[in-house]
Amino acid sequence: MSMAVIGLAAGMALGFAGYFGGFGAFLVVALLGAVGFVAGKFFDGDLEPGDFFRTRDRDRDRRR
Repeated sequence: MSMAVIGLAAGMALGFAGYFGGFGAFLVVALLGAVGFVAGKFFDGDLEPGDFFRTRDRDRDRRR
């Protein structure tokens, strides 16, 4: 499935949530969609748990 079709489905889901459930439902659907996206990237192997937990010293060493 192409990214355009996935984006279309996500946009339609957000539109229906906003229309039928109001702004609160829109935010809940958007938040859960973002969580699902990150979980999918994690399970596909595109993300590692260490990507979320970096120390400041490590980031400072990268800039040098």
